[in-house]
Amino acid sequence: MYLQLVINPGSTSTKLALYEDDKMLVKESISHDSNELAAYHSLYDQLPFRDQIVKDFMKRNGIRGEDLSGIMARGGLVPGLKTGGYLVNDDLYTALSSSISSPHASNLGGMIARDIAQPLGIPAYIYDAPTSGELQDVACITGIPDIKRQSLCHVLNSRAMALEYARRVGIDYEDLNLIVAHLGGGVSASVHRKGHIIDSLGDDDGQFSPERAGSVPGLELIRLCYSGKYTEAEMVKKVRGKGGMYAHLGTSDCMAIEKMVRAGDKHAELIFHAQAYQISKGIGLLSVVLSGQIDAIILTGGLARSKMLTDWVREYVRYIAPVIVLPGENELEALALGGLRLLSGQEQPNTYHLPT
Repeated sequence: MYLQLVINPGSTSTKLALYEDDKMLVKESISHDSNELAAYHSLYDQLPFRDQIVKDFMKRNGIRGEDLSGIMARGGLVPGLKTGGYLVNDDLYTALSSSISSPHASNLGGMIARDIAQPLGIPAYIYDAPTSGELQDVACITGIPDIKRQSLCHVLNSRAMALEYARRVGIDYEDLNLIVAHLGGGVSASVHRKGHIIDSLGDDDGQFSPERAGSVPGLELIRLCYSGKYTEAEMVKKVRGKGGMYAHLGTSDCMAIEKMVRAGDKHAELIFHAQAYQISKGIGLLSVVLSGQIDAIILTGGLARSKMLTDWVREYVRYIAPVIVLPGENELEALALGGLRLLSGQEQPNTYHLPT
């Protein structure tokens, strides 16, 4: 029996759970007031505050550190990771807390896990970080030598749903070719070839999403940046946070947008359909990577709960492969199952080394 604490920090919340093997015993999502977080100069200044939240959760639920087998956390934006789990060693802790990684709340996960696990003498892990993958060299090339593509997508939920699909059909994940589209506040798609993510379209270089602009014509974007109308911070928000469907319709709530469509709002219908159209184009583009040899296309994430949206996508891409809808974002469960595989020896953790 393996008892593990699972930690998933977000920009305005910390989600926590206790798992016994694959069974969730307790779960909480602690919201953080924006004014409270604004008191911290940087993301990493939040670490003692977040550490204490986890310790309070443990105390409140009678979780004794000496009973834990390990602590699993959501992975951060460390470049060059492979899929699967990593032990949070000194090098990885340094990478998570430094300019090596893009600043993101998920970076705190591995740091919190290590802070709590180390005095207890138990392992701290991260699993399927957003930057993990096994991209082919040819997939990393762009038309600007200064810019190299890297894997950056919703790996955790995408890979968990690929594994779940493999379980349902009774075929090893390592024997399948899949395209997985994660549809959430950000939208990404990834190519899974025989157990490896070999290419992806992140939410900056592909389809737009409820809150993100996606890929837009480069020259027009440059002109907008230098137009004098917007600050750098405002342009960042246009790309991530206030782009996509939010920019067009004033909301990123998919269910609210669907209601607008059903009420006869033609503009909302056009934008929502364009969302499905771009998701489908991304899937079509990635199908080339596998030369069309695809066992299934999986649609997952919170947005996949919209039958209207998934039906539109299905109509566009069903000629490529069967379309399977597995809605929802099951990050805590995905982390726990990854942790169980590591603790039980089904998988071996990777070891991170700082670049020299």
